[in-house]
Amino acid sequence: MNIKIVADSSCDLNDKLENELNIETVPLTIEIDGVRYKDDKNLDVKKMLDDMEKSPNTPKTSCPSPKDFMNSYGGDEDSVFAVTLSSALSGTYNSAVLAKDIFKEKIGNKFVHVFDSLSASIGETLVSLKISQMAKESYDNSEIVEKVTNYINEMKTFFVLESLENLIKAGRIGTIKGKIASVLSIKPIMEGNKDGEISKVETVRGTKKALRRLVDIIGEQGEKLEEKILGIAHCDCPQRAEKLRTQIEKKYNFKDIIVVETAGLSSVYANRGGIIISF
Repeated sequence: MNIKIVADSSCDLNDKLENELNIETVPLTIEIDGVRYKDDKNLDVKKMLDDMEKSPNTPKTSCPSPKDFMNSYGGDEDSVFAVTLSSALSGTYNSAVLAKDIFKEKIGNKFVHVFDSLSASIGETLVSLKISQMAKESYDNSEIVEKVTNYINEMKTFFVLESLENLIKAGRIGTIKGKIASVLSIKPIMEGNKDGEISKVETVRGTKKALRRLVDIIGEQGEKLEEKILGIAHCDCPQRAEKLRTQIEKKYNFKDIIVVETAGLSSVYANRGGIIISF
């Protein structure tokens, strides 16, 4: 089936996935001390992280406009499937849906569907990969919508971050949870819950213990892992991500494990050392 996948720039990719998927990313914008960074391929993420760490101010992010999404819906493909950040965390989903409505008024014969990933980062990546796989297997549009929606509702997303400060100041999680993390090196293991909101799973002392506990949680909360792909996104900590991959491979038999580095938007909230997993 001739499709295009459109995703906002929270969808973190590696070179292999970019080549495999017919995907167009629509960038969000990041602002640090009045300087605006477009979250596209030209963004130097490590420099942005340096600038963010030097700044006394909280970075600001803004979602793409409906026009940005409308431009991405064009092309020769028969169908467009868009994947966005959780609507509980960003206005990106609403922007993509408004763009779809306007676009279909102008070009009524093209199929466009927008998925709320109820997640972010590697969660969006896995949703995009699922869409691509189903299209290659010749599922029709309605089947893709139904099965991918079910996939989203079953998907699990967890993360361990070195700092929750930007998430707290952006109003994505409560301040009480954030204060816990700053006491005695206690690290909360967080999740994207079924409503697409961020909630705490449990707290562990130290990052190493938190990541080991994260491996255990996979087995406690996951089902039929041999049929699933697990994704790991890391913010400028490739060795930590590879160590986690090795630990997971020793304990579970996932169909595949993919590792990506966070792009701009995900890096703002993950901070250096952050790890996000979805499966």
